[in-house]
Amino acid sequence: MTMIPTPTKPWAASTKDRAVDGSIFALSLLSSYLLVFLTPLKGKLACFVCFFLAYAIFTTAFKGIQRGNAAAKDALVNSLVAIGAIVTVIPAASILATVLKKGLPGISFNLFTHDMALATPTDPLSNGGLLHAITGTLTLMVLALIMSVPIGILTALYLTEIKGRFTGPIRFLVQAMSGVPSIVAGLFILSAILYPITKGYSGFMGALALTILMIPTIARTSEEVLNLIPNDLREAGTALGGTQWRTVAMIVLPAARSGLVTAVILGVARIAGETAPILLLTGGGDKVNPNAFTGPMGSLPYYIWKSFNAGSPEAITRAWAGLLVLVGLVLFLFTSARFLGSRKVSK
Repeated sequence: MTMIPTPTKPWAASTKDRAVDGSIFALSLLSSYLLVFLTPLKGKLACFVCFFLAYAIFTTAFKGIQRGNAAAKDALVNSLVAIGAIVTVIPAASILATVLKKGLPGISFNLFTHDMALATPTDPLSNGGLLHAITGTLTLMVLALIMSVPIGILTALYLTEIKGRFTGPIRFLVQAMSGVPSIVAGLFILSAILYPITKGYSGFMGALALTILMIPTIARTSEEVLNLIPNDLREAGTALGGTQWRTVAMIVLPAARSGLVTAVILGVARIAGETAPILLLTGGGDKVNPNAFTGPMGSLPYYIWKSFNAGSPEAITRAWAGLLVLVGLVLFLFTSARFLGSRKVSK
């Protein structure tokens, strides 16, 4: 009777390897505790740093003794990569945990159905809400979208399809605008439009500043997406007798549709939490303002800033609740962008 050998997985960790990894982990943990206990290093951060340094050193030394220099170098790089990943994740997880812990007590149905026209941040949580802030933020986003999406996509089309004499300066300008601080955009609209022309706060002024911040994100992302479209599609459209603009409109843009939607969502997520231009230009109204071109308009960043400044426990709870809503909105936008991007790749 012929025995069929059981398939093996040489890449999988054996029981011995798991035991060794567990021993190194325990030794690193003990070493970090002793270092913190016996030296002036104190606190959770010191223990955290000592643990990862000890783990990297012990892992590298053991692999070097067991398998040679190549394995030691590989273990060192793997340890550094793991440390970098954990250091990146911990602050984000800590921020989310803090926002959830302090923001959930202020979340209620009343918060989404009332504004602050008849309440102050120091009133009990049952009075008022952030309806004006949510509607104001959505209004600002819609106005910024209407102004920035055509400009951003047309700029990307010029850089990828037209490639005229101004391609270099425009690309340089777009890259330079990507690093412009938000307060500079707000001060520009304040000094160039609000003071000399309109002479009054409004949501439209805030949307103009957000448009300045949003255009570079959309333009650069759209350019990268359009560069991924094969030139064969463009050549096929031209070979069929189509003009350049018909080829772009009927072949290139539909092929890049998912990527362009992702660019738009990333642009919205870029401006969702901006505070400086909003503080300078919108006036921060406490009631729902359906007219974005006249009168102060509230927003989530302004609501959070005003509530924190009030200083009372109720006001601080309101601020954390508004921050939780804002973080949820930004996370939703980024998740949507990742989903749309993965759909494009899968197709």
